Amino acid sequence: MTSRKIPSIMGTQHPDNANAPFWESSQQPFISAYRETSEAFENFNELNVDEYMWDWEGKHADAAVIDRLFSTEYDYFKEHQIGRDKFLTFRFPNIWEEKGYNLMQAMTAFLSSEDFAHDLDFSRPLFEAILPMAQRADQILKMQILFEKLANFKSAEFTRSDKNTPYIEMIPLFEDFETQLHAPEILKEYLKLHEEHFGFRPKYMRVFLAGSDSALTAGFMSSITGNKLAIARLHEFAEEENIEIFPISGTGSAIFRGGLSPHRIDRYVTEFPGVRTATVQSAFRYDFPIEEVQKGIAELKEKLPVAKPLKISLDDQKILTEIAEESAKFYSQTLDNLVPSMQPIFKAFPKRRDRRQHVGVLGYSRSVDGIELPRAINFTGSFYSIGVPPEFIGFGRALKHLDADHLSVFVRSYPSMSKDFNELARYINMDALQILKTQNDAWAEVEEDILIMQRIFKFEIGPQTREEQQHAEIALQVVQIKDGAPIAVTALINRTAQLRHFLG
Repeated sequence: MTSRKIPSIMGTQHPDNANAPFWESSQQPFISAYRETSEAFENFNELNVDEYMWDWEGKHADAAVIDRLFSTEYDYFKEHQIGRDKFLTFRFPNIWEEKGYNLMQAMTAFLSSEDFAHDLDFSRPLFEAILPMAQRADQILKMQILFEKLANFKSAEFTRSDKNTPYIEMIPLFEDFETQLHAPEILKEYLKLHEEHFGFRPKYMRVFLAGSDSALTAGFMSSITGNKLAIARLHEFAEEENIEIFPISGTGSAIFRGGLSPHRIDRYVTEFPGVRTATVQSAFRYDFPIEEVQKGIAELKEKLPVAKPLKISLDDQKILTEIAEESAKFYSQTLDNLVPSMQPIFKAFPKRRDRRQHVGVLGYSRSVDGIELPRAINFTGSFYSIGVPPEFIGFGRALKHLDADHLSVFVRSYPSMSKDFNELARYINMDALQILKTQNDAWAEVEEDILIMQRIFKFEIGPQTREEQQHAEIALQVVQIKDGAPIAVTALINRTAQLRHFLG
């Protein structure tokens, strides 16, 4: 067993919160880069998260975060040491997708933080980093080699008496279906390269599986299937290679983005057993009463480390791979035709963080008929705000298309399907969908998806509570004015987000 503590809960800066954070006195839901250091502390202290992601990918990040935390909260961090008890994990920029100067700044922060911690007699605070959009084994090793060179250069030229540790651990983040499915092959190659360069094999690895970008690019059926396959295959790989693997799952509160909220802990553990670290994003932390959030985090900490990993037979793996690939076609075909009519909503979507141009699994952007797709949070929230949960897009037709063998494997592999879609049906507004259909024929395909799912699961379409009723009324207003008044649309999107407890 690895001697270090493996965090069960990673707080992240994903901007999916509808409400202001509990620690924000101005009660504004927008969180500026200047407030993110105190946010990290509040998450460690109040919510008892084990780990906090410090994001350098496509956004502004404070390089002095460790200095500020140690200076302002010295007593807390003397007791709860970063790198031993609590963890601050940088998400590096991917230099194959965006400019590299941010990476050098992030790596330098690792080195200066180690110096400062050494002076205070603290543990080395930063020792692992996430590589987003990891595609190949050599990219993961390249990050380590760059860091090694920088650390050795600094030790030789700047701080001879204080030598830096020239090694960091990397957490590859696999974002699309293909890289998630082939994670074991990528990691096998990486272990070989690592041993050639460093002369030893890591005793364990943490591997990050994205839940949002895969849903955005290939649809919900493909995404949830891909995540399950990856978790099962990673644990198989761990046994074969005699290495410990600790999967991290990147999931938001919307079911489309993984469905992890304080109200769905059991569902999450049932659907993704074998995940060892869950990401609690901004909506999880800020859109529910703090007592519920603390209780949810405590429950995850208890259940995640001991959940028996998902096992999927080779035959079923083959079938699930076919399902994921087939379902993606239904989704993509319809989506390509919907995107143009969604542009006014995407443009009016409210902001929650300071961000640069987006990079993700889509590269700088994915162009559909010359039109870009937004980030996964904006995409998800935009569809919910018009009364069309994006989980339905392509799902109904893909499900109907499955033969008996494929269907039985899929139903068995997704135990919460009926419950999930019963819940999602409450956010559908069929009146809004009729208006959308008159503007664009592609919406008829989404209506078909919804009606197929209704026939199979016998759910009622439409709201069942007062909050859901208000959500439906506002969704209709958004559709009626979407091409006219962006400021009004932004305000309405904000209100629907509060009613459903997540922005996107």
